[in-house]
Amino acid sequence: MGNDTWPECQRCKAGNLLPLSDFGSQGAPIHYKAWVCSNPTCGFNIKIRNGDVYLNEPIGSGATHSPRAR
Repeated sequence: MGNDTWPECQRCKAGNLLPLSDFGSQGAPIHYKAWVCSNPTCGFNIKIRNGDVYLNEPIGSGATHSPRAR
C-alpha cells in the first residue's frame, strides 16, 4: 500500500478508508488509531481506544473543540 493508495471502504464501496493518528496521554504518537471512510455520506469508522475496538461511533465536526493547555 503506497502513501496515496488506501483500502476501499467495504461498506459503501465508494470511499477509501483513511488512517488517523493521535497522541497518547503522555504525548507519544499513536499511528493508525482510527480509520474513517472518505465518503461523507457513509460515515464508517473503526477506532482503537484503551485496547478495545469500536465501530461506527458518531463523528463530530471538531468545530467546538478547544485545545488542551500544555
